[in-house]
Amino acid sequence: MKLYEYKAKEIFSNYGIPVSRGILVKDPNELKEFKFPAVLKSQVLVGGRGKAGGIKFADDLDEARAKIDEILGMDIKGLKVKLVLVEEKADIIKELYVGFVVDRTAKRNVLILSSEGGVNIEEVAQKSPDSVVKFEIDPAEGLPTHKITNLVKKIGLRGKEMVSVVGIINRLSNVFSDYDAELAEINPLVTTPEGLLAVDAKLIVDDNSLYRHKDLAKEFARSEEYTEIEKKAKDAGLSYVELDGDIGVIGCGAGLVMASLDTLQLYGGSAANFLDVGGGANAENMRRALELVVQKENVKSIFINIFGGITRCDEIAKGIVDFAPKTPISVRMMGTNEEEGKQILKDNGYSVSETIEESAKEAIELARGD
Repeated sequence: MKLYEYKAKEIFSNYGIPVSRGILVKDPNELKEFKFPAVLKSQVLVGGRGKAGGIKFADDLDEARAKIDEILGMDIKGLKVKLVLVEEKADIIKELYVGFVVDRTAKRNVLILSSEGGVNIEEVAQKSPDSVVKFEIDPAEGLPTHKITNLVKKIGLRGKEMVSVVGIINRLSNVFSDYDAELAEINPLVTTPEGLLAVDAKLIVDDNSLYRHKDLAKEFARSEEYTEIEKKAKDAGLSYVELDGDIGVIGCGAGLVMASLDTLQLYGGSAANFLDVGGGANAENMRRALELVVQKENVKSIFINIFGGITRCDEIAKGIVDFAPKTPISVRMMGTNEEEGKQILKDNGYSVSETIEESAKEAIELARGD
């Protein structure tokens, strides 16, 4: 569960992390008095809001109200902006990055620090690897203060500033643990003439832990932060997440779909969505899945990757033939009733690749019109 920035900051503040002073509005007229200059930030649960025009600046009340009116109702990656967080603009001297994340490969929580905040940490790691420090946390030992201190020194901090950052990291660690988080991030954590300040905040809570967080569970239940296609998928019992690419992806099983996304990325493609039809999918599930995928604009091809265990390949093939998408498709299937499924597709003019790599490459070629 992703939390809005304002909610994450509320939690961070409760743990003693200094955050920007601000108010939440859903109507321009709710802003009556404020200390300017101000930052006006759309509250949506997707990245890239700044590039989409969802973050603006204002020097006075009239300008703030006008720009809030512009932001409200904006469509950012399929989500309508209904809330704007108005904050005092910080007098920034330096930007840092502090974050905790679950590393599933290492099977440990990881603390990430950087002397370069304000931008995507993956980009920083590629361009300036020496400015990023990662530390895998031993669950038996935890994260002692002396180790945090040594890590903070590695990004060039000393004196009072170092001590303050160590304190914030300790508090963020408590948030990460107490809220069963998958990600707790301050980007950027800035130094100002008045001290340190978290001017942005992200907190993603493991959905499986919501029974322990009743207040967040209620918020999650009434959340409207789904695109129209995601809402339709939810109603149809399908797992669907919109992404930014132009190749629709359908698979059976979350792991297989993730492998499909990774394979596309490896060969230069970009997925338009994640769609898992689930184990035991039948022809109707497949037809509904295709119906959803083609509703997204800019989908130029569809990559279907099926490993039939409980799922029968002949049922998947029937669903494809029944829907007969106009968008070109690339199919890879193996497993239960594999030969029957392949024959159904071949009889109806579809080709089937033997490997996930071949199918991914074909989907990319189809999307490019090659």
